[in-house]
Amino acid sequence: MERILMSLQYNGAAYQGFQIQHDLKTVQRELERITQRMHQQFVRIHPASRTDKGVHALEQFIHFDSHLTLPEDKWMHAFNSALPNDIVVTRVNKVDDQFHCRYDTIGKMYRYRVYTNPLRDPLKVNLMTHMPYDLNITDMQKAARLFEGTHDFTSFCSAKTEIDRKVRTIYLSKVIETTYGFDFVIVGDGFLYNMVRIIVNFLTDIAQGFREVDDVHKVIEARDRTKAHKTAPSEGLYLERTFYSEDELKHCVAELNTL
Repeated sequence: MERILMSLQYNGAAYQGFQIQHDLKTVQRELERITQRMHQQFVRIHPASRTDKGVHALEQFIHFDSHLTLPEDKWMHAFNSALPNDIVVTRVNKVDDQFHCRYDTIGKMYRYRVYTNPLRDPLKVNLMTHMPYDLNITDMQKAARLFEGTHDFTSFCSAKTEIDRKVRTIYLSKVIETTYGFDFVIVGDGFLYNMVRIIVNFLTDIAQGFREVDDVHKVIEARDRTKAHKTAPSEGLYLERTFYSEDELKHCVAELNTL
């Protein structure tokens, strides 16, 4: 048996998330349809991250075990010729059978894209979130940095989160102005269910004057999901990087800090 590691990109607009769900269209279902056809039996796909409904990925990793002995380029061709147009395999490697693409991850980077035109843009539908408000970018940038460090993020994760330990370390949390609006970028050792989207909504509340910058510390310390209120839409969220190397993670954070 060989363990096959693949890097994927996908537009999540048409999917009910990555993870397999009964009778629903998911990214995992599309991938396992191909592995089952190739192996003539069910083969489980393991992801680095289980992205939610409507969330996109620029670097999602999966692995699976196979008795087939195809070279990497043949694996890539087999998948890309059978996948729908909104999913693509960008890289294939054979890895040690002790490697696990989820449990060996040391960090991830998410990007949330917002455009701020007064009118909605039909060419950005499902790819960015539309916010036609006046936003105080300076306050939002200050508040974003307050999420950095090690905190209990109970206030900033879904009430449906099944994990008991909600302490995570954020290496970088930043708002970057763009030609279309802004990007919220966050790098951490791990993320809870809906955590990034709840943080983004909290920051946009600050940018609209509904909250104060100092409220970040107060709500983190409260450890109460009701204190953070709403969750930003899924369409603006991208899983952008998945890290397995300390050097790659540190280089990414250093590079982002120069922007």
